[in-house]
Amino acid sequence: MHRTVPDPLARQAREDDFERVTELLEILGRAEVTEDTEAECRRVFEAQVVGTESAPLVVEDDAGTVIACCSLHFRPRLNRPVPDAWIPDLIVHPDARRQGAGRALLTEAERLARNRGCWQLTLESGYQRKEAHQMYEAFGMANEGYYFGKPLA
Repeated sequence: MHRTVPDPLARQAREDDFERVTELLEILGRAEVTEDTEAECRRVFEAQVVGTESAPLVVEDDAGTVIACCSLHFRPRLNRPVPDAWIPDLIVHPDARRQGAGRALLTEAERLARNRGCWQLTLESGYQRKEAHQMYEAFGMANEGYYFGKPLA
């Protein structure tokens, strides 16, 4: 069980958040990081932590344990002179939900996107994540379409 977060705040992820972030992503259904993939996954994570086109974010509980994370990427678009901000992954540990961590991630993502001059903030979410969808709508986001994927490997 995670401790509560009286007033959660999101912060930029650090390189030492790798293990906890990948654990959370596995809860979300992303691929497990194995001995064979750890070095490359760590390299990608560290590049995103220090990169200018991404801003991974986390929220900690009052004991300093990462309880939530999101990937935030800034993408150029062919039809816009300014980028959009895109969140492909956002997860709050099941034991820490409904305490404001998700909203803190979205608030910080929006702040960073506005500072970058982005024209919109979008995210992806699976159909089954009904509780998360309620949070996104309460944050002022709208369900604007479908997402389709085709595995290539």
